[in-house]
Amino acid sequence: MAASGFEGFEKRLELHFYGDDPSMGLRSLDFDLLQQILNAVQCTVVSAVGNHFFDAYVLSESSLFIYPTKIIIKTCGTTQLLKSVRPFILRAAELGLSILTCRYTRGSFIFPKAQPFPYTKFEDEVFCLEQSLPESLRFRKSSVMPSRVPSHSWHVFSASSSQLAGNLRFDNVDDDEALYTIEVCMTDLDRVLAKKFFQKPGAPNSSDLSGKHMTEITGINNIFPNALVCDFGFDPCGYSMNSVDGDRYSTIHVTPEDGFSYASFECVGSIYDDQTEIIRALNRAVHVFRPATVSVSTTSVNNQAWKGVAAALEPFGLKCRSCAVDEFPAAGTVVYQTFTSRRKSNC
Repeated sequence: MAASGFEGFEKRLELHFYGDDPSMGLRSLDFDLLQQILNAVQCTVVSAVGNHFFDAYVLSESSLFIYPTKIIIKTCGTTQLLKSVRPFILRAAELGLSILTCRYTRGSFIFPKAQPFPYTKFEDEVFCLEQSLPESLRFRKSSVMPSRVPSHSWHVFSASSSQLAGNLRFDNVDDDEALYTIEVCMTDLDRVLAKKFFQKPGAPNSSDLSGKHMTEITGINNIFPNALVCDFGFDPCGYSMNSVDGDRYSTIHVTPEDGFSYASFECVGSIYDDQTEIIRALNRAVHVFRPATVSVSTTSVNNQAWKGVAAALEPFGLKCRSCAVDEFPAAGTVVYQTFTSRRKSNC
């Protein structure tokens, strides 16, 4: 592994708000104000798309999704994600919205010593979050979920005004108790497949065009065939995309350099969906990269959603090495599974 390189593992923040009549809610945030917040985080918008339900922004370091009463932002590299917490809460208050829940997650950094304070220690990140949130979010919990893969662990912080997820209602787009989030982190990507995320001599100069080319030649456009894809190819290498399909999103981010290659895939599902579709989507996403190591975090009020994960990964020779389960205020159950292509399964 390289002594130092670009940090692929993202920090992820999810904030939920409520108000009497949110209407457009957070989607009405002025873009200049939004960019000011992103400047503090040390990233910027490079591409965007939206529909009736939400807006999706591809960032110079990962992604941002804004619903009327929900914000999801994930950033890679050495970005200062937690500097967005207070500004988002303040701007939401100006729109008549109050913070309801906060969830922060991340994996284990490939280059932890390169991270700025407070991201060098999870305890410091938790302290920073505690100081940034109002007292109304009194139900709080933090945990580092371990695995049998030394390089992978899952860090979770959750805070809520209610202990139970069933007492919360967000965007009224879907039954929130039925929704679940799958966060996938992949390392040691297949070298041949990773090369598809490098700019080629004579390839289109536009990052939008190169992103579209990468989407097509890798098969990423087939993961959710009906979704609208907003993609971006970086120079000299790297790739990001958001997909929009009704009220659902998915997102992929790729750091393809050998020695610290990394890719992430995130999507939202519902227990009312055809579960074979999510399994197929997860299978297609992993097929794009053929990684040697995969970790999957499934967050759901209904903790059965994680059971289909192994079926999606086993066709690639990936075996479950460990499985950790924990409960968090309002977020529900988090199941953290790790898979590798080596040794026999212990799960």
